Order: sequence, then structure tokens, then C-alpha cells
Amino acid sequence: MSAIRPERLGSEQNGPEKTGPEKYAPDRGTTEKLGEVDQAAASAFEGEIREFVRRDVAFVRRQRGEADTGVDPAADSLNTLVRRIAGASMEEIERVILELQGVRDTLRSEGERVSREISGYANLSHASITAMKVIGDNLKQWKDRPGAPRRPAS
Repeated sequence: MSAIRPERLGSEQNGPEKTGPEKYAPDRGTTEKLGEVDQAAASAFEGEIREFVRRDVAFVRRQRGEADTGVDPAADSLNTLVRRIAGASMEEIERVILELQGVRDTLRSEGERVSREISGYANLSHASITAMKVIGDNLKQWKDRPGAPRRPAS
């Protein structure tokens, strides 16, 4: 009987092990997969809420069908009140679900916008560093060339 060593699990599949910051930085494909997983989880959660509401409505309808056999006006009035309250609650739940979907979409689009802005700033920073190096190198060459004017010592 052999023991399973966690450090060896999946090592053949991943190829060489990453070191440094690359080890902890998520791949772009990973973040896209996480977005898909979030979307799938949200859809599943919404489906479960809707199914719960449908079962509740079916239960209320069954109770209403059973209560309709009796002619008790108080029970009929109570059933009508319960249906009205349940209907308002279901409408409120649906409204909240729609609002949460809107907030989720807004957060997702803002996250993508911020990511694009950060990428733009990183590119701009890299370009400015490169330009400063070129300028510095040119100034050094200009200063070090023979026959260049020298500054008098103060």
C-alpha cells in the first residue's frame, strides 16, 4: 500500500513549476473562467429561487383548491388575503432579483473598465520609462563626445 503525496499530485500535468510572481499571478484564462463560473453560479442560484417560489405558489394553489370545497366565507376571505400577500411577496422577490442582476452587470462592467484603465496606465508608464532611458542615453553620448562644450567649474 503506498501513500499519496500531495506535492506530487498533478505535477506531471502542469509541466515545469512556476517560480516568483508568476507562481501566484492568475492567468488571463483563469480570470475568464472565474467569470464564467460566477455567471453559472448566479444563474443556478436564481433558478433555485424561482423554483422555490413556484413550489410555494403551487402549494398555495393546492390549498386554495382544497379550501374551495368548503363554503366558509371567513376561510375564503383569509385565503384571498394570503394569496394577495404571497403575490406581493413574489413580486418583491422578482424585483429584488432583477435589481441584483443589474448591480451584478454594473459591477462586472466597471471591473472590466478599471482593468482596461490600469492596463492603459501600465502601458503609458512603460512607454515613459523607455523614453526617459533613450533621452538619458542620448544626453550621455552628447556629453561624452569629443569637442563637446564643457561647463566651467564653479
